Amino acid sequence: MDQKNQKNSNSLSIFYIFKFLDGSSRHFDIRLDPSTMNCIPPEGPWPEWTATSFHKCDVCTYKGEHCPVAVNISGIVDAFEGISADDSTHVLIMAKNRDYSKSTTLQEGLMAMFGLCMAASPCPVLGKLKPLVRYHLPFASLEESVFRVASMYLLVQYFLARKGAEPDWKLKGLNKIYEDIHAVNKGMSQRLENAAFGDASQRAIAKLDYTASLVPFVINETLDEIEASLSSYLED
Repeated sequence: MDQKNQKNSNSLSIFYIFKFLDGSSRHFDIRLDPSTMNCIPPEGPWPEWTATSFHKCDVCTYKGEHCPVAVNISGIVDAFEGISADDSTHVLIMAKNRDYSKSTTLQEGLMAMFGLCMAASPCPVLGKLKPLVRYHLPFASLEESVFRVASMYLLVQYFLARKGAEPDWKLKGLNKIYEDIHAVNKGMSQRLENAAFGDASQRAIAKLDYTASLVPFVINETLDEIEASLSSYLED
């Protein structure tokens, strides 16, 4: 049976399939609650390293017993333990409206899947990126990421203004959001390191953090470049 036809009618699914040169593969059905866009977590019991208190992030305000980000990625981390981040793989991603595929390294493939699963959680910090989960774009370039994040943030300001709140049209609040995201990525990396997980997962999160850390530094320059494509709206 086609995998897309196996979806739970009460959830949205994004399938990630990793195919390796030796013929082996790994398959993941990432199910999302359509009302919250949170990942539907795997059944417990969950590993000890997913406990919120286990190397808790410095900015964590989550009150639950288990870190939802750690829970979301726990099965993925286990599945790739012992595999090198540099191994070649072909990644196929099947979503509701389209498929994506890329021949790349395991590190980059995991980076895309971690980015989805970490944002699709009740984490108070990464939840700020949750609007991007609905329109998941794996392997996005830095310019694409800036466009998506800026568009999302400005749309939030539009809704705040409609509610009578003071909007942040100058995007000043994005710096604080990305400072907190860095703290969570750092905490998750330390969590995996102290749980004695190896190469692939730690390096994928490190690259995810590096890419995210660039956004606040390049956003103004990138938006200046994007401005030219908006000329039909900006001309007198």
